[in-house]
Amino acid sequence: MSSCNCTSNIRSKLQHRRARINQQINKEMRMRAGAENLFRATTNNKVKETVALELSFVNSNLQLLKEELEELNSNMEVYQTESEAINVPMIPLGLKETKEVDLTVPLKDVICEHYGEDSSLFEKEIKEFMELRQAMRTPSRNEAGLELLMEYYNQLYYLDQRFFPPHRTLGVHFHWYDSLTGVPSCQRALAFEKGSVLFNVGALYTQIGARQDRSATAGIDCAIDAFQRAAGAFNYLKENFSNAPSLDMSGPSLCMLVRLMIAQVQECVFERVTLTTPDTHFITQLQVAKEAARVRGRVCLCTMSQTLVKDYVPFSWASMVQVKAEHFRALSHYNAAVALCDHTRKYLCVSVKKDALGEHMCVQCGPVCLNPEDRRKLGKAHLRCAVIRHEEAMRVHGLCKILRKMDILQEVLSFMYKRSLDKYSEMDREDDFDETAEAPEIHSQTQHKPDITPPNFSTVPVTDIFQRLGPLSVFCARARWGPVRVVSLQRGDGGLGLTLRGDSPVLVAGVVPGGCAQEAGLREGDYIVAVDGEDFKWAKHGEVVHVLKSCSDRGIQLSIITLHTHDTQVRVLVVVSLCVCLHLINVCVSGLHTTKRLGSTFSLPFGNLRDCESMY
Repeated sequence: MSSCNCTSNIRSKLQHRRARINQQINKEMRMRAGAENLFRATTNNKVKETVALELSFVNSNLQLLKEELEELNSNMEVYQTESEAINVPMIPLGLKETKEVDLTVPLKDVICEHYGEDSSLFEKEIKEFMELRQAMRTPSRNEAGLELLMEYYNQLYYLDQRFFPPHRTLGVHFHWYDSLTGVPSCQRALAFEKGSVLFNVGALYTQIGARQDRSATAGIDCAIDAFQRAAGAFNYLKENFSNAPSLDMSGPSLCMLVRLMIAQVQECVFERVTLTTPDTHFITQLQVAKEAARVRGRVCLCTMSQTLVKDYVPFSWASMVQVKAEHFRALSHYNAAVALCDHTRKYLCVSVKKDALGEHMCVQCGPVCLNPEDRRKLGKAHLRCAVIRHEEAMRVHGLCKILRKMDILQEVLSFMYKRSLDKYSEMDREDDFDETAEAPEIHSQTQHKPDITPPNFSTVPVTDIFQRLGPLSVFCARARWGPVRVVSLQRGDGGLGLTLRGDSPVLVAGVVPGGCAQEAGLREGDYIVAVDGEDFKWAKHGEVVHVLKSCSDRGIQLSIITLHTHDTQVRVLVVVSLCVCLHLINVCVSGLHTTKRLGSTFSLPFGNLRDCESMY
């Protein structure tokens, strides 16, 4: 427990250091922008010299800060498992940092101006939302942290519907820092806030996947699930959000992250195969070799060498990917050599085939094509290739200062290299004067194809914090309505003279010409939002009907609004009218037997006609 708390404290300190560096980078960039503007504007040579000198200092400071941040972002060991098992470390992603945003005044303005409500009555809701955003900035590295991010993301949907009309913003700036470079970005669009939160969902999955104990199948399966969900989050972000102001959310970067996560899933699959597959059979040993080749192929597809990405990702990342590519290539040759040299099996044909990808070792049922000596020589060739690839992996590892600090990686590479070298020495003979042949590459194959699991937002259901404003179908930022009208309605000899439809809020579907409702000022298309001062925005159809039926001779006061843009309601009314007309025509044509169906119901876009429409 104390070890867990210690690791949590280290991660917390790491996050605080990242936030401090981000702020310093932001400050230096503002200074550089001001100096550059002054340099372009001035015509005084002395001033230009002074500004140029200042710019050199600022750029130097920025470079040092970015290098410090890169080292923090590459501190992969903090997020690794605490298990004593020897596994190749995974690459986690740090969370994007954000500044505090005070939405109190903008939200109150919209509540007052757009909804016509007393904004002081919604201080509790505004405070709740602000506290949720504050908590979202520092989520815990577990399922609870994921639920917190998803909860905030889902609440942003309601916030968007309530307070962000089309072609207009609240004048609030959302500041987020690039996950890898710390460069600040700022936008007023709520989409930037949503995209950044979704990015953190994916980043948090990478950290959860990296710290799983992969010494057992349960931990491996959890890691596979986490990395697949991380890939799904980044892929969803790539497909649904565009024109991101920060490089970590650009198309090429997200594409690279998706491929990196898939490669790490394939690594976990390889670890599961080696854990669950007995090494006493030729076929199973060769399957391990094919799985390793598959990992190497996936790692090579991470596209960190592309022009738009290679200058952006940390050097330690690119080095780690290169180390893994060489490491798993070596493992594929080593396991192929073990299959050839340690397992003898009849009726197996070991041959070399050539295709568009080059030479590959293939195994088929049939007569034995290679005698024991040829198998030994081919196995020795694979071992030689494994030793060379291990040496290359260790060379690349030694070039990166950050990777050299990762003891677990050094231990894995050294152990695997020594194992291949010992096996090669075992296969070597003093009288073997023939030059070792080139070993063919192992054809990649996998038992588990990685999936990209898209985010499931419904797993964290939320209640609209600002639901007291009314149902979103009417009370949203995109709708426009006139001021609230209060009408006094009294029942006459012919009833109230109006038809109601729907729920939350109830719609006045029609008024009888010359009836009480029309004389009181009610019009078709009005919505009932309050009755005798009591809020009825969320009232069901039956509740309103009951209140109207039980009104006294003194009458009842209805608070009414009229939508200025209610095209949807107009279309619904047209559909209803057509359905009613067709139904009545059917009744008239079919005669008496059909008349009995007048009391039955039929489907409409908004539900059941008999339950949703009443006339009084």
